[in-house]
This record gives sequence, structure tokens and C-alpha cells, in this order.
Amino acid sequence: MLTKIPNMLTIGRIVAIPLLVVSLIFLDAPLANWIAFTFYTLACVTDFFDGYLARALSQQSAFGRFLDPIADKLLVASVLLVLVGVDRINGVTVLPAAVILCREILVSGLREFLAEVRVSMPVTALAKWKTTIQMLALGFLLVGPAGPDFGPLTTTEIGVIGLWGAALLTLVTGADYLIVGIRQIAAVDNKSEPPAEQKKPDAKSDTGKMSATG
Repeated sequence: MLTKIPNMLTIGRIVAIPLLVVSLIFLDAPLANWIAFTFYTLACVTDFFDGYLARALSQQSAFGRFLDPIADKLLVASVLLVLVGVDRINGVTVLPAAVILCREILVSGLREFLAEVRVSMPVTALAKWKTTIQMLALGFLLVGPAGPDFGPLTTTEIGVIGLWGAALLTLVTGADYLIVGIRQIAAVDNKSEPPAEQKKPDAKSDTGKMSATG
């Protein structure tokens, strides 16, 4: 199980998280920015290749399906929190970060429930765009002041703009997932409700009938 290449890549993504965090907090800029960005890039690359190789090598496993989404959410949450900690995300920019983080928690809960009732929640094309923009934005923010300017915008400003864009798509995709989840929850509740009890015959009317018959 652990020796399968896709699972090893997923575990490597989790291992890269504390290295990224420690680098950004305890090393001096600009070296810290680029080392953290390197670990983040490697983690993002493994996110693509673990799923691709699992399908290509026919090494899909229950362990991989369990660990892969956890690794993704650990990476996103850790990067957002450390960026807030080093003041790369501050002020009103905390809002899109909070939206993204809350959406991750919401989707995790919905997926856990739907897995119990054996209902899958497919990833939409819009959700894939959200993930792509979010990954790029976090990469720009990790580099931050150490990066070059892109015309009138700094590396940090591009990251902030990307974060707002990802948060906007997060609201849309999160609402879609929530609607699907609520429909499934309602369907499960309707199935679990006991059938209405048949109306019992009135004892008095039965007695009356017996008397009349006698």
C-alpha cells in the first residue's frame, strides 16, 4: 500500500508542508520565500502526478482515495495560515482566505456524509479552474516581495488578485456542492422516515356494529 508510487507521492506532499512552513517562518528573506515556493511547487506537482500515475499504472487504492483529498486540504490550509502569520495576507485580504478555508471544511463534511450513503460528488470544470487559480495565487504570495514586478503589478499584488478570484469561484462551486449535498440529505431523510401508520378502527364503532348484529 505505502510502496505504491502514487501513494508515495501523496505522502511526499504531506511531508513537504512542514518544510514549507518552517522555511518561510524561520529563514531570512528572500531565501525563505524561494525555498518555501520550491516546496510548494513540488507539492503541487505531486498533486497532479499521483492521480495520473494511479490511473496509468492501475495502482488506484482505497488508501490513495482517502489520503489524496486530505493532503490537498492540509496544503491549502497550511499555506493560507502561514501567509497570514508572516503578514503576507493581511487586512481585508484575510476575507478571501477565510472563504477558501471555510469552503474546504464544508466540502470535506459533505464528501464524508455522501460517502456514507454511497453517493459520489464529481468535480466540476469550474472547481478545477478554481483550484488552478488558487494554486497559482498561493505560489505568487509565497514568493511575495522577493519576486519581480509584472508591469504595474508586483508579485504580491498578482497573488492577492488571484486569491480574490479563487474566492469568488469558491463561493459559486461551494454553493453548487451545498445544493447537491442538501438534496442528498433530504433524500436520505425521506427514505428513513417510517411509513404513516394506518388508521386504527374506532373501538366504539366496532362495539356498535357488534350490538346491531346481535
